[in-house]
Amino acid sequence: MICPFDTVRGMADFPPCDDVCGALEEHVRRFFHGRDVDTWTWPTGPILQQNPHFRALRVAPEHFSGLWTYVSTGGWAATAESGSGLEFILCTPEPAARAVELLAMTVYYHRGGRLGLGHTVPVGEPWVPGSNCEHLLVSLPYPFGPQLQTCHVGDRHVEFLWLLPITADERTYKIVHGLEALESHFDQAQLKYWNIQRQSTLP
Repeated sequence: MICPFDTVRGMADFPPCDDVCGALEEHVRRFFHGRDVDTWTWPTGPILQQNPHFRALRVAPEHFSGLWTYVSTGGWAATAESGSGLEFILCTPEPAARAVELLAMTVYYHRGGRLGLGHTVPVGEPWVPGSNCEHLLVSLPYPFGPQLQTCHVGDRHVEFLWLLPITADERTYKIVHGLEALESHFDQAQLKYWNIQRQSTLP
């Protein structure tokens, strides 16, 4: 179930978090200036209890045939005491409630700071129907660059990292050879990450 963020109760009870989330949302909106941005949340499951600050910004494509971009805010709260945090980015070829659910799953999985660059989120099923990818690789946001990646809110440092859907054997390749080797392999294979039905890049 997906619903607009402004219909969900509870966020007003957390003004300090609202301040940080508001600054992160402004950072995202500034980066995607001129594009329509809507705010959504996932009102079911454990994310509501574990992190009521979670929301997803849905950024419309710049062109008719472009990708939709979903960006979390609230993920930083998993490591709030450290002064640093993570948010997550996911791209889809069309609007998809599933993208909001996956961001909620990732933020929940990240509780206690479990995720970092090069880690994978086990989805346990195709990330969208018809896909061969059942894992999300936490990667640098290469399609967007460093301007979106880093945001400072006062003394707090927040990184926006990209969730790249990958197959089980691509995950195994990363475990054996490392993140840099996998990313080099993707470059050589000219990975079409936006293709939901893509096959594994490995033989």
